[in-house]
Amino acid sequence: MIRFQRIGRKNDPAFRMLVLEKASGPRAGKYVDLVGTYNPKTKAVTLQPERIKDWVAKGAQVSPSLMNLLIAKGVFEGKKINVLPKKTFPAPVVEEAAPAPVAATPAAEEVVEVSPEEVATVEEAPVEEAAVEEAPAVEEVPAKEEPAA
Repeated sequence: MIRFQRIGRKNDPAFRMLVLEKASGPRAGKYVDLVGTYNPKTKAVTLQPERIKDWVAKGAQVSPSLMNLLIAKGVFEGKKINVLPKKTFPAPVVEEAAPAPVAATPAAEEVVEVSPEEVATVEEAPVEEAAVEEAPAVEEVPAKEEPAA
């Protein structure tokens, strides 16, 4: 993996561009290859584009922040990666999903009430029964609620 390693003093950052093993972090001296440096205050960048391209050809992945810098400097072509994407909230999807299981529950109860012997005779009539059962189902619900209340 090719990524940044922060170096420099407090409030004076500077970065090394290192080739690391995927499992290890950017600890001092524990890198495979040093391929460049970057100072964000002075905007100074030193690169070794041939070595970076060689490592990418060997299968090294480039971190999103470093990839954006390399695209800006012309080492790679393409669009920059949004490092901090906006969060999306799935609230409307949850509201739509809640009524769907309620509608599926009565259908499941109707399937349980039908015995295996009746399935052979009812195969032709479910379309007619479905249209007829929708109206009585609405009537049955208030009838059940009145004695319970």
